[in-house]
Amino acid sequence: MSKKTESKEEKKKLTQAEFEKKVIELADKGLTSEKIGEKLRQEGSHPKEYKKKISQILKEKGKYTNSDLKNVEEKLERIKKHIAKNKQDKRAMREKDRVFAQLRKLKKYFKVAIK
Repeated sequence: MSKKTESKEEKKKLTQAEFEKKVIELADKGLTSEKIGEKLRQEGSHPKEYKKKISQILKEKGKYTNSDLKNVEEKLERIKKHIAKNKQDKRAMREKDRVFAQLRKLKKYFKVAIK
């Protein structure tokens, strides 16, 4: 097969139900809504071609996690792990406090329970 026929076969448009199923499948792998959209665009189906947004689909299924919060929480965990190994790193300790404050502000903004 030539490259032209391969690209036409790959760009077969998914139905709305197939699209939603694919989104949920990717969410089960642990991807955020942004990463799911990126992955779908690489596969040739653009999310704007469908009726619902990715985050809306995930909210309906109860699998939505706010990506801003998730990224800041992961950053805080990395810094805590670093501080456990490097006790004298004063800059990292200050960074931990800064990121924790950022996380607290985001949780207050998105009205998530603060632990």
